[in-house]
This record gives sequence, structure tokens and C-alpha cells, in this order.
Amino acid sequence: MTPYPLTFAPVFKQTIWGGRLLGDHLKKPIGPATDYAESWEVVDHGKDQSVVQNGALAGQTLKQLIQSDADWLLGKKTGMDSFPLLLKYLDCNRVLSVQVHPCDEYALKMPKPDLGKTEAWYIVAAAPESLIYAGLKKGVDSTSLHHAIKKGTTKDVLHSFHPSAGDIVFIPAGTVHALGAGLLVAEIQQSSDTTFRLFDWNRTNAQGNSRPLHIEQGIAVTDFCSGPVTARTSVPELEGWQTIVSCDKFVLNLLEKGEACTGHDDKFHIVTIPKGKATLRFGKEIMALSTGDTVLLPAALPSCRVLAAENSTVMEMHLPA
Repeated sequence: MTPYPLTFAPVFKQTIWGGRLLGDHLKKPIGPATDYAESWEVVDHGKDQSVVQNGALAGQTLKQLIQSDADWLLGKKTGMDSFPLLLKYLDCNRVLSVQVHPCDEYALKMPKPDLGKTEAWYIVAAAPESLIYAGLKKGVDSTSLHHAIKKGTTKDVLHSFHPSAGDIVFIPAGTVHALGAGLLVAEIQQSSDTTFRLFDWNRTNAQGNSRPLHIEQGIAVTDFCSGPVTARTSVPELEGWQTIVSCDKFVLNLLEKGEACTGHDDKFHIVTIPKGKATLRFGKEIMALSTGDTVLLPAALPSCRVLAAENSTVMEMHLPA
């Protein structure tokens, strides 16, 4: 297969807490509805599949590409039969439930096995009053967390802060967290849809029913030693790639000034533009990208140069060494 950057049609998720930022800010084709909460940009998870939009491979799912030639797409050394990461944009019209995700070991032993879920957020936009809840306050243990959940006062044991656009928040598996209202977020995570809901802000639907909680499972997978999580930031005046998150599940780099090279390392690379514009150059080909655009660079693609326009941000994500 010809190594060429792959573009995909977004997989949209509707919920009652979604808004219009995916369409208004990121120019996603969401149509007239006002409750789109998530745009899954690159996904291979069960029935949720990215579908190629460009070139000779148009119409094929990410799963089909991997089944056809995993080495070409994922790299010769991975030995994987599915895409291990998931990139999405989230429009938080109101505060999300308080959640925690399991590690791989726990998730793989569940009745319906899945990967664990370590993730990182890039804050694309934030209303002044927006909050992020990330980690537990110091000294909170399983007993005090369980007591707070039962009393409806979970907020009191959570660490929180007001984020700014451009902040990056790393959420390892086992970290209790919630995204607040008024946030537009780019999220890179393991390809998993396993979430344990600990608290839903005492909300009920029109019939007076609340959403199910998973208190016992959630507390069982919570890391009570990690404590509060704070935001990470880049250095805007620095040229080239800046590595913001490097863990055993993925590497997240930012490019905010100048140009940099990626690829030619037998790894796939996900590139998305949460802000501004960028240009990809590979061989004699040039690809222009705008806000909200995402491409997947197959492992077989030769070296690719990425040029960030002024006042722009490029996110680049790949597997660790």
C-alpha cells in the first residue's frame, strides 16, 4: 500500500451534556443538532471505527487496514492486531460525572475484557469559570472517598483548579477525575471505553432516576497514593517538538513554533490541529491542515516535516519506544 497520510470521518457521540463547540470552534460537520459531546477522530474499538476519507483506501475502516497489513500501518515491531490509541475531541457543555479508569491488568480480567485507560487532555478552550477535577486531595483514602460519595459531597475530596487554553493534564489509570462545564478538550487515550462512575453530582432525569454508579469497582481501581494532579504547560517561544507527556502508553508532543520532523521510525504518528493551521511535507507532496483536522501517518510513511503557522498548535502522538 502507498504510504500516505490518512484522514478519517469523525465518529460523533451525542449526550445531553454536549454542545456546539465541535461545530463552531473545530468546524466539525455536526449538522443542526446541539448535543454532540464527542468527536472520535481516530478509533478502532469494536463497532466504533474510523473510516478512511482520502485516496485509494477510502471507505475502509481502521480495523480493515490493520487486518490487511498491520506492519504497514502500526510498525513491524508492535505485534498488535488492533489500534492501541484513541484520539477524541470533547465539548463539555456541563460538568461530567466523577470517574476513574482501571489499569490494563484489572480491565483485561473483567467479564468483557478491555484495555485499561490512561489519558491526557489538551485544553483547547476554557470558559473563565471552568474547573477540572483531577486527583484526590492529600490524605483521602478509600474510607473517606466512599463516605463522601454516599453523602453526596464527593466534590469536597477532589483536587480542582481553573484551567487555561493550552494546558495539558495527564490522567494515569486510577486517577479520579472530572471535566467541568465550559471546556473544549482534545484527549489522547488508550483504546478503551471502560469507565467507572463514582459520582454524578446528584443529578436525576425527568423521571427522577439517576445514572448507575460503579462505586465498588471504582474504589477498587483508584490510586490513593498519587494525590492531586496539576496542569502541564509548554514553552510557546520554543521551536520544534516539545514532549509534554511521556508514559508507557503514549508520547504526546506539541509544536507551536517553527517546524519539526516526524515519522521514518517504524511507528504510526497521529497529528491533529487543535488551534490554527499547519502544513505537512512528505516527499514532493504537501498537505494543508486547519483547526480540527486530524491525520494518521502510517509507520511505513517516510520522514514528514510539519510546519506550524503563527499562533497555531500541532499535537503529535505515538507509542513509546
